Parts: sequence; C-alpha cells; structure tokens
Amino acid sequence: MAGLCLLLALVGFSAIGAANGDDAGPRCKSVPGSDSWPSPETWAAFNASIDGRLIRPIPPGAVCHPAEISYSAADCAAVQSSWFTEALHTEDPVSPIWNNWSNDSCLPDPRLPCSAEGYPVFVINSTTAHHVKAGVDFARAHNIRLIVKNSGHDYVGRSSAPSSLSIWVHHMKGITAHDDEFRPRGCNVTITGHAITAGAGTQMMETYRAMALVNKTVVGGNGRTVALGGFITGGGHSILAPRYGMAADQVLELELVTPTGEILTANECQNTDLFWAMRGGGGSTFGVLTSVTLKTIPSPEVMSLMFQFTAAAENPDAFDAIAYFVGKFPGLVGAGVSGYPIIFKAVPGVLSGGQTLVTGIVGKVVMLDTSNETDILDQIEPLFAHINSTWPGFVFYTNATYYPSFGAWYEENYDPSPVGYENIMGSRLLDGPSLTANATATKLALERFADGGQATVYMVSGKGVWHAQPRGGSNAVNPAWRRTCVHATASVSFASLNATAKAAAIARTNVLTEALRELSPHMGAYVNEADRYEPQWQSTFWGDNYPRLLKIKRAVDPDDVLWCTPCVGSERWQEADDALCRI
Repeated sequence: MAGLCLLLALVGFSAIGAANGDDAGPRCKSVPGSDSWPSPETWAAFNASIDGRLIRPIPPGAVCHPAEISYSAADCAAVQSSWFTEALHTEDPVSPIWNNWSNDSCLPDPRLPCSAEGYPVFVINSTTAHHVKAGVDFARAHNIRLIVKNSGHDYVGRSSAPSSLSIWVHHMKGITAHDDEFRPRGCNVTITGHAITAGAGTQMMETYRAMALVNKTVVGGNGRTVALGGFITGGGHSILAPRYGMAADQVLELELVTPTGEILTANECQNTDLFWAMRGGGGSTFGVLTSVTLKTIPSPEVMSLMFQFTAAAENPDAFDAIAYFVGKFPGLVGAGVSGYPIIFKAVPGVLSGGQTLVTGIVGKVVMLDTSNETDILDQIEPLFAHINSTWPGFVFYTNATYYPSFGAWYEENYDPSPVGYENIMGSRLLDGPSLTANATATKLALERFADGGQATVYMVSGKGVWHAQPRGGSNAVNPAWRRTCVHATASVSFASLNATAKAAAIARTNVLTEALRELSPHMGAYVNEADRYEPQWQSTFWGDNYPRLLKIKRAVDPDDVLWCTPCVGSERWQEADDALCRI
C-alpha cells in the first residue's frame, strides 16, 4: 500500500475514505478495513435483499495453494490443465481472460504467492435488472468501487478490479424473437423486419447458434466468448460489418440500469442521449446494460478463402510485398471481401518444422452470397501474381471452401482466443489513403508494427460502416470508423509477477502502435481492442464525440458510481494500489 500512502500524503489526507471538506465527497472509494466499509451484517442483509445472489469469490487458482482453504490437489490439476481455455475464466465470477487484469494475484502455481487482493471482494450473480439495480444502489450508498463483468473477454481490463463490488451479468441470457416487426417502447413507430431482444450476457456462439435455427444471423464478433453487452457498447466490429455496418448500428433499443439506480429503456424516442452514448461510448460507463434489441439479417452463403504467402525472414523484399498487398485492401473491401489477415515477421515456419524463420501474411477472408470460388480467387490471385513477378522468393497457398450459411462458416472459423497469460494490446484504425498514399511509408510502418512477431490487419469495415444509418440519426461509434478500411492490432506478452517486464511490455506496445499513429495521425483506435495505456485516449477512442459523451457521463453519473479506464469521464480518479482515489 506504499503507493496509496504516498498519494494520500501528497493530497493531504491520512485515511482512506476521509472527506475532503467540500462538496466533492470522499477522497477515495471505500476499501476493506476502512471505517466506511460495510459490516458483515450489512453485507448479509444486502444478500438477503437480492435472493442470496451475493458471492464471496475465491480465485480459481487458489486450489493449487496449500495455504488456501480451497486447496485440492485434484482440483489443482484440473485448473492447471484448463487455465489456457476460455471456459474456465468466462464461467468464473471474477477471473479475467488475461492474468494481468487481476494483477497476477493468484495463478495456479503453488510456487507463486496467492491472494484475493487483485479481485473484487464481492460479486452479485445477477439474473434480473432488479439485481443489478440493487447492486448499483448499494455501491453508491456505501461509496464502493463498482465494476461489471460479463465473460471477462476484455483486452483493457475493465471487468476486474480490487476492493470492488462486481455485478456479474454473465447469466443474463435468453433471446426473444420479433418475427416481422418491432415497436420500440414508448414510440409511435414500427420497425419492419426480423429482430431479437437478448440478455446482455448472451455470448456470440449462443447468439449465432440460435439465429442459425431460423436461417438468420446478427452482426457480431468472431470470438465465442465475446458477450453482447460489452461488444455493442464498444461499437462491435464484424466480418459482416463491411456490408451491414457495425453491431452498434443494428441496435433498436436498450434496457439499462443507470448509476442513480433507475431501470430505463433507451431508444430513438426516450432517453435519447443514453441511446446515443451506449451505442459505442464504451461499457461500464453510462449504465449497466441488461438487454439489447438488434436487427438481424438473412444468413448469407459464404465463400471462404484461407490464404498465405511467405518468404524467408531475411528476404529484403518481404515487407515491400506485404505493403503492396495491404495497400490493395481498399479495393478488396470495395469488391466485397472481408476478413482477418495477420502479418507475421520472422516466426518459425510450419513447413520447415520450425527450423527456419519466415515473414508474410496468413488469413481467412470471405465473400458473401456466392457459391463460386472464382469470385474470391479472382480478387486475390492477381495480387499474388504481381508479387511473384515483382519480388521473387515467395511461397503462396490458397484454399477456398463454400459454406451454405454464415452459421456453418462460424462453427469452423471462430476465433479460439488464446487466454490465461499476461497481455497488452495496441491498435489503430487505418483508412484507404493511409494505406495507399505512400508505399514506402506503409512498408516501414507495417514492418515496425509487426516487430513483436505478428500483427493483425483486419478488413472489418467498408461501405456498410461508412454509410451506416443507425436509429436516431447517429450513435457514439468513433467517427474514425466511418473512414476505416483496416483495424490493426499488435500484442505484447510478458512474464507474470514481474513489474519490470510489465513496464517494458507497456512501453513496447506503445512503440509498436506509434508506427501506425504516424501513418494515420488523423484516425483513431477501437476501444474494445486497444491499449489501456493509450496516450490521448479520449480523442483516439472517440474523436469529436468525446465532449458530448463526457457531458452525458457527468449528467447521468455525477458521483462516478461507475468508473473504469480508459473510459469516458475517468479523468477525475486514479488507481493507487488497491484503492481508487480522486486526483
């Protein structure tokens, strides 16, 4: 707690939760052991009021530590074998998918220390909006840090925090279909077409499978564990977005619990500021989403292409060819190609059994509503031919596969999302001019960006995103998305329980991302897959929308009941060890 004591000394306070003598309220959020922390009797009464939904969580890794009450050699073996799978973390009330967001507090290794200090103190296993409301009201009344966890699939760590009360919405599931039309509550308007209302905890795999039964789908993410609540509030990119727009563009109505404890409906007719802000303004900020109504789309046929081209890592032309290929993405997107290409730099080659290092691109791309493989090959093969004739020394591979529906494609091509390690991500949105104006600049930027070993250059934007017409006229999606062609990401992993390694990873991620900031200084980044430590994050994640978002945040949450970072309105607080204190 040395950092906390130093912070409190600097601001002139000696005790957690001490009032600052003006109308700003307590200087810090309450923490266990402070005078303001609720008594066991108060917690017990609260638990009774929410149908016994309160959990005192035990970190899943504690079963491997003999000093912990949950220790079990047999359970430890099971946890260790599943630690790198998604299900262990998504089904646990507190475990994030990446270890660093719980500060490596209790890893499943008996040689390491274990404590619950990096996790929430209590969790509400919410299944109704009234459970959520009760949690919000309790946290506000007792000045407790409040967070929201869904599946824990969060690259910036908003769903985990020490000394907090967590609202776990993972079990707020269920899908209701609106077959022919949907009438937003309180509106004198009927929206024609198929739609669904889904609980905020519904995950992508669940949603896609339910829609496949009626030959429909939604604009959704590629990870199985991505849940609708966090996905949509951040904007939501998709392999279907270039045609249909982002996930937030499909939203017809939201139900949420506000920081003041109101259960509200937001749509184009009522609570319109929240309707605007919650569609792209970021999760865990303006309220806790409990359900969402989305337009669906007819499930398209999918022609999928797995492709790859590689060269020896020492080939001096490797990134000339890569830059040429990526520079053709605007044309590919315009022709109806979307997907998930990945650049890799000097990684062990599969064909050589890992004995040689290679550089190149691998990816899965699709075209919709076609069963003819030449439709997609005619877009890719001329580019390969140009590379082969201009920069000899590359090896090429393509494999086209037809799927009769989007659901069939997804079952074989979802992102398995490696988990259970320490990870920092950086990202940038790139428009067409950034990729095509200067081939040398594009080459140098991509080479620097991929210097961590690999980087994504996802084609998840296009005409559908650029010309989207969301209900109510607009939403809070980063305006840079309306010009984007490529969403690029790079990640750096690091050793657990190593502050030096963590600092180096944060710095390294910033260096990698800076290459693309220089290439596209007028663009931004996607908040759901980004760097928690992104400089100038307000403009990077929300552009010109930020002033309006901040105004709405201050209006609906004047006491900062909901706080996360990097999130709208977070400037007034700072994490200091296990406490959250005003700056």
